[in-house]
Formats: sequence, C-alpha cells, structure tokens
Amino acid sequence: MGEERRVGAGDEPLSRTANPTKRADARRNEKALLDAAASVFVTDGVDAPVRRIAAEAGVGMGTIYRHFPTRADLVVAVYRHQVDACAEAGPALLATAASPFVAMTRWVNLFADFLVTKHGLAAAMRDDHDGFTALHALFLDRLVPVLADILAAARDAGEVKADLTAYQLLRAIGDVCAGAERVDPAYDARLTVQLLLDGCRQR
Repeated sequence: MGEERRVGAGDEPLSRTANPTKRADARRNEKALLDAAASVFVTDGVDAPVRRIAAEAGVGMGTIYRHFPTRADLVVAVYRHQVDACAEAGPALLATAASPFVAMTRWVNLFADFLVTKHGLAAAMRDDHDGFTALHALFLDRLVPVLADILAAARDAGEVKADLTAYQLLRAIGDVCAGAERVDPAYDARLTVQLLLDGCRQR
C-alpha cells in the first residue's frame, strides 16, 4: 500500500458527509471495509496487498486509499475496529452461550484473531511510538474489564480457577500467539490457546 499517498482535496472523509442518510450509509460501508481488511489480515497478515482487501470488501482500491491514505492508517483503523468488536462481543456471548466457559472460549477465539493485527501494528507504526502506546492503553482499558466480567461469571459457575485474572489470561494468550506466523508451520496457536483454556478449568 502506498505509504506516502495522501487524501486529495476532493476526497471528503466518510464521517463529514452532510446528509444523515449518507452518513449512515458511509458508516456501514466503512464497517464493511474494515471487516474485510480484518479478515484479510488474519489470513494473509497486515502486509496483504490492497487489491486483496478491495476484492474482499467489494470496493475499488481508490476507495481504500481515499479513506486510509497509508497502510498504517488502515492498520490502526482495523485495530480500533477490532477492539470495539471484542469489547461488544463479551456481553453478547455471556447472554447467549450455553455457559460462561463456552462464552469465554468463543471470546478468546475472537481475541486471538485480533492479535494478528495487534502484532503487525508495531511495524506499521514504527515511527509513531506515542500513537502505538496510546492504542495499547486503549486495548487494555477496553478488553481487560470485558474478560474480567466473563471470568467472574465463569468463576461464579464453578468453571474456572478462582485465582485466574483477566490480565494474566490476556498476557498468556498474547504470548502464545506472538510470532505464530514466523514459527514452524506445524504450530497451531489456536490449539495451544485451547490447551491453555483447558488448564484454566476448575476440575
């Protein structure tokens, strides 16, 4: 993705569209684009070709460049989008899953997908240390309380060990997933995460 390309004078950001209906359509379109980019990042990494993202989203490459002039802009937007999605998924999973532990397992799978983007963020933001630090703080502020609520429900149900904390579990999952794309192809981070979760269960 062209790192130096910038928005042209006629390229109005989505959020500034005057008509409320157009604003709603633009938000939906941007969400669809970010969903597509997140999906491609999970399978192909954050260096995936822009044409692959455009094809997944069903838009032209110009649409992506118009709203995300550099790859770092796109990666940061996907990062924030995935943080929001993970945060919102916690209560929904607790309300619908068969048990708190099932909710935790499903949430952790979403979180593991998100980590693919997070691990590519440092390289994409190598010249913006303060911005990266702020995003990491956002990550902790939003996601630790969500997992803490899920763990509390699982603990009350007698499904997980009492001394397990949300921060400890997030760090452990992060360590399991770190660099997964660079290790032996036979290594399955998802399987290792599942083994970690099994070790958290109260027998």
